Amino acid sequence: QVQLVESGGGLVQPGGSLRLSCSASGFTLDKHAVGWFRHGLGKEREGISCIDSSAGGTYYDDSVKGRFTISRDDAKNTVYLQMNSLKPEDTAVYYCATTAIRCHGTTHLYENWGQGTQVTVSS
Repeated sequence: QVQLVESGGGLVQPGGSLRLSCSASGFTLDKHAVGWFRHGLGKEREGISCIDSSAGGTYYDDSVKGRFTISRDDAKNTVYLQMNSLKPEDTAVYYCATTAIRCHGTTHLYENWGQGTQVTVSS
């Protein structure tokens, strides 16, 4: 079964950190770019970060630039999102999804969406 599974979410205080994982099963991630998206309550889904396949580039939305770091370990078939200096406005369900080779901003062309992991930033 081809799927992505997100994990690592939870409740954290403002200023805290979390590391999300996006693990693939049924296929290998190495030929895919992988994006992280989030969907907050009452907000539209937004793309926040993406990493190209192989040794390609990384991309960040301005809202997370300097605080979040995306990385990949193709040997583990996993992409990570290290989130530091978390803010209440980062509260959302976080999803990962794949696209072919290079990142782009056309969300509907991403596929293999996972079930999401909840991140709540609150004191």
